[in-house]
Amino acid sequence: MIQLIMARHSKLQKQVLSLYRQFLRAAQDKPGFIPRIRDEFRASAAIKKTDVMHIEYLYRRGQRQLELLKDVNTKQLGSFSKSREDSS
Repeated sequence: MIQLIMARHSKLQKQVLSLYRQFLRAAQDKPGFIPRIRDEFRASAAIKKTDVMHIEYLYRRGQRQLELLKDVNTKQLGSFSKSREDSS
């Protein structure tokens, strides 16, 4: 008999999954946001589960960004990145 083993998620993992779903719901009426949200979460998925401080930091940052996204006046997401010239 084959048994299905369901992985149990930690409290923090459940919170992150909930945040992801909230982002997707909030972005439904805003074109172009969903691919960006998916990319951000996929990039963060590479973080080791043991790096709890970094995950909690990103979770809190995500909560603040979600509040901005929920704002009716939000039309686009910005980001800061270094150009190749700045990294020298």
